[in-house]
Amino acid sequence: MSTPSEPAPFAFPHRHLLGIEGLSAAEIEGLLAAAEDAVALSRQVEKKRTTLRGRTQVNLFFENSTRTQSSFEIAGKRLGADVMNMSVGNSSMKKGETVLDTAATLNAMRPDIIVVRHHAAGAVALLAQKVDCSVVNAGDGAHEHPTQALLDALTILRAKGRIAGLVVAICGDVLHSRVARSNIILLNALGAQVRVVAPSTLLPTGIERLGVEVFRTMREGLAGADVVMMLRLQLERMNGSFVPSVKEYFKHFGLDGAKLAYARPDAVVMHPGPMNRGVEIASEVADGPQSLIRDQVEMGVAVRMAVLETLARHLPNA
Repeated sequence: MSTPSEPAPFAFPHRHLLGIEGLSAAEIEGLLAAAEDAVALSRQVEKKRTTLRGRTQVNLFFENSTRTQSSFEIAGKRLGADVMNMSVGNSSMKKGETVLDTAATLNAMRPDIIVVRHHAAGAVALLAQKVDCSVVNAGDGAHEHPTQALLDALTILRAKGRIAGLVVAICGDVLHSRVARSNIILLNALGAQVRVVAPSTLLPTGIERLGVEVFRTMREGLAGADVVMMLRLQLERMNGSFVPSVKEYFKHFGLDGAKLAYARPDAVVMHPGPMNRGVEIASEVADGPQSLIRDQVEMGVAVRMAVLETLARHLPNA
């Protein structure tokens, strides 16, 4: 079988991908179209292109993330890049090196693309100002996680054929979730009706200003929903008690068969992972016929390939 040709270039004037905020609907749709081509490539025996041959990609993770880091690594290697993984939390940062020190050190090594995950909101944008290459935000604090929102959108698009007009309910720990924020911005840009469903303690102040409907019960929030997107309960980001107990949380906000029945009969279920089974979602739903959770993982590689290829056009001598 022949290898699919490289996706047609589209107007993407940005050197970095730091967030969904600031992207136009056309730019988002262009990335999703490029990702569709990458899906086709990834399903072939010969999965490689040469777009990034001779280029160096550094995955710079200040937070641990097996899933996202491995997805970016596979994406880079399928495009022919030399990929290096750096788990900074286990090395220099423990010796007192700052983000800017790390940026300066890496910049001297002349990488072409740096993929960064950091526990502090805004840290990735700061690093991007100090390097000469392209930077991809792989998650910064509770701020943004743009490639997760893109892969979620691609998953929805392939399952439903459209995003405009769909009712998408984002449920759970909205307060601490960069995934929720990026998804809200993207889904609104593409014309979905976005809801957030959570207890008051897990809702950011002023969340309505992002253009969402707010619900505090699953019965009301899931009524008529086309997509139910669950969020991980991020206990590691919580200082204090935001929920009485995980058992109580699951009783009221965990997605089981009974709560899923509030949504439309053909509703699909999503979760960015890793899942806490029996906390945010029941195994019967996570592994059930309406679940797209495994599809999300596959779409993650395709979206990250599309992002890397798109940014590669801005590299010198591209």
